[in-house]
Amino acid sequence: MAPPTKSTKVATRGAKQIVEENVSTLNFYRNMVFIASGVYLVTMLVFFSFTTLTISLTVLTAVTYVASYQFMAYMARPNFGESGQILDSGIDLNMEGGIAEHVKDLIILTAGCQVLSLTTNYFWWLWILAPLRGFYMLWTKLLAPWFFSSPAPQPEMDEKKQRKLERKMARRQ
Repeated sequence: MAPPTKSTKVATRGAKQIVEENVSTLNFYRNMVFIASGVYLVTMLVFFSFTTLTISLTVLTAVTYVASYQFMAYMARPNFGESGQILDSGIDLNMEGGIAEHVKDLIILTAGCQVLSLTTNYFWWLWILAPLRGFYMLWTKLLAPWFFSSPAPQPEMDEKKQRKLERKMARRQ
């Protein structure tokens, strides 16, 4: 006979650990932005010339980086009490399925497009994946279920209620 299985408690992370992981996540993505932008700018200055297209796309990447990073920093901002104790750890940036996951993907996509565009400007077209994914998520999570949901089934009536309803309808005619 097998010994009884012991129920195990799922380990939860404390507020302090979430704050520390959020800081390290923000540092990682900040470094990714600086490295990708640095490599791009140095390479462009040394080997290539800036055109109107490359200047426009560089400014757009900078805006995307700053907006994404600031949004993640705002989400992860912890609240401390008077004694320095953590009251709220902020939103966990490493949570699966959260909005931070999509923002991190946008930073990765932008950095990849920026660095890969050093070989050819056609790699900037990869950036179109961001709005396509946004529309796909909007369709699958919100619009399609709303458009294609079946109407709620009518509760079935017993015979007595059905006859009563029929008599009522007959009187009205």
